[in-house]
Amino acid sequence: MLRITELRLPLDHAEDALRPAVLARLGIADADLLSFTVFRRAYDARKKTAILLIYTVDCEVRDEAAVLKAKQGNPHLKPAPDTRYRFVGHAPADFQASGRPRPLVIGFGPCGIFAALLLAQMGLRPIVLERGKEVRQRTKDTWGLWRQGVLNPDSNVQFGEGGAGTFSDGKLWSQISDPRHLTRKVLTEFVKAGAPEEILFVSKPHIGTFRLVSMVEKMRADIVALGGEIRFGQQVTDVLIEPGGEAGHIRGVTLASGEQLRADHVVLALGHSARDTFTMLHGRGVYMEAKPFSVGFRIEHPQGVIDRARFGPNAGNPILGAADYKLVHHAKNGRSVYSFCMCPGGTVVAATSEPERVVTNGMSQYSRNERNANAGIVVGISPQDYRQDGRADGPVSPLDGMQFQRIWESRAYELGEGGYQAPGQLVGDFLKKQRSRELGSVLPSYKPGVRLTDFVQPGREALPLYVLDAIREAIPAFERQIAGFAMRDAVLTGVETRTSSPLRITRNRQYESLNVRGLYPAGEGAGYAGGIMSAGVDGIEVAEAVARSMLGLPADGSPHAIGPSIVDAI
Repeated sequence: MLRITELRLPLDHAEDALRPAVLARLGIADADLLSFTVFRRAYDARKKTAILLIYTVDCEVRDEAAVLKAKQGNPHLKPAPDTRYRFVGHAPADFQASGRPRPLVIGFGPCGIFAALLLAQMGLRPIVLERGKEVRQRTKDTWGLWRQGVLNPDSNVQFGEGGAGTFSDGKLWSQISDPRHLTRKVLTEFVKAGAPEEILFVSKPHIGTFRLVSMVEKMRADIVALGGEIRFGQQVTDVLIEPGGEAGHIRGVTLASGEQLRADHVVLALGHSARDTFTMLHGRGVYMEAKPFSVGFRIEHPQGVIDRARFGPNAGNPILGAADYKLVHHAKNGRSVYSFCMCPGGTVVAATSEPERVVTNGMSQYSRNERNANAGIVVGISPQDYRQDGRADGPVSPLDGMQFQRIWESRAYELGEGGYQAPGQLVGDFLKKQRSRELGSVLPSYKPGVRLTDFVQPGREALPLYVLDAIREAIPAFERQIAGFAMRDAVLTGVETRTSSPLRITRNRQYESLNVRGLYPAGEGAGYAGGIMSAGVDGIEVAEAVARSMLGLPADGSPHAIGPSIVDAI
């Protein structure tokens, strides 16, 4: 199999134009091209009047060696990589009969789902403990906050089956290094669960919230069918650690009900908002560190403004869909301002998990056909920015970031005047440092509602002044890249504080906690992922590490005589 990259065709090319282009690139006759498939389709929109589609194509030809020899030195024609997934091993049939404790997975977001799925596919029958509810009941509870202002602290955008990624744009791309093609495994499993097959080849695949709900249910059913067990409404309140030498060893967990579960292998796939669990782990001495994250606002524009700025006369082309953007500005005060989790044709959603606090996030459906585009406009902060002890140096408590988030989430609730309304300000007024009095052409999508205010009112600032100053400088700079970005009546809604985990539960090369053997911090909450794809990949890698430990495999995953795998490659 050969792979062609950078095969460029006009946006409006004929449906049958791809095969001749492939033949021309290969320099072969039609009869010598046995088959081809599109591996990736992207676009180049730098020239808005002449947008190009960029294809990566895998080809089966009659004489591969001859083609490679004839095209030697062509950087855009090489053997196609093998992207199939191969399990590190599989438990023999009598493995569980030995009485060994089953692995536990705490949390059932993208990371926990893939950790549990891989463990189940390897015959290790995991038990999943999820503090929230199954996804359809969780959806009802989440709508209860959005429509009625009623918060369920254990069933919301942050907690429940599917994790925070369920109420998002469902973005399925990542910038992580992926030499093993694990993202392909994630996408393949999503397609098996009901995602459209186009996610396997479009450059920026997404699913949307409604499709994610049914997919999560299908993946849960697959885990159960393979011997796994999913327990909802099961909050872990303590970990049982056996001390010894330089590092202790996990021996189980305690649930809110008082039940204790024995385990020698526990995957912590908590998500970034499990603040009470982080506090418990810190109290038990599990090693963790403060880490940088970002805070800011959501900004909303008419989607048509973004489409025209990005695509010009090609705005509205169904192949291009709703336009997105990615922006970065380095402010004079040393802060980096950037767009985060951009949701074309989406809505701003209430994403709090704690009473009397306001948090925003973005979401869109597969169709991306809502009237507004929204994105986080956020500013990077460091542990020194949010330390709570008032010192100028020394280590920062890993719990200080959570306290910093709570301070500004409570301020947002106060500025929104209760009922989980969010504070908002028009961009023009924000730039002029004046209070917004009435909306313009852009109607904010956040529910339960937006209360217009002044984000820089002395003594009641919506965020630290260095954040506000950096965003105020960045918006005109972004206008130079996207015409209309600084439009007067675009709306800022606050606050976006849960961009990533404020701490890292540090782990070693075997994916275990530095000081608790058998405890596997994973995914976004542990500080090792940011988004659905990277969380899924991390779940796979952690599941592999657990399997190696349980099955007696070498740490590098070398083959070991442990019985045949269910599936050699997917």
